[in-house]
Amino acid sequence: KQWYQRRVAITAGGAGGNQQKTCQKNTANLDRETEELKHEAVSKDFSRHLREARTAKGWTQKDMAQKINEKPQIIQEYETGKALPNNQIQSKMERVLGVHLRGKDAGKPLLPRGKKNKT
Repeated sequence: KQWYQRRVAITAGGAGGNQQKTCQKNTANLDRETEELKHEAVSKDFSRHLREARTAKGWTQKDMAQKINEKPQIIQEYETGKALPNNQIQSKMERVLGVHLRGKDAGKPLLPRGKKNKT
């Protein structure tokens, strides 16, 4: 233990006293970068369209989850905007609800396959 304390004292008291300031500066930069790097969650528009379409059908979150073979917690996360976007789940939701939930046609009814909107 004494050997370790002496070793720490020697290395701590050595040259290069300015290094600690740069370490603090780097730590601050790292903290800032860490806060900036967040996963993208579903948009508020997606959440709103999902909730509106589900309630229009008269379904609970549990009902919808059963229809798309997912857990009710997944529906709740999408409606609160906390879910990470998953194209497969989003497509299942759109098909079951019959409504576009993303893109420029969000909120509009899905057209049957093979029929395009002629506008």
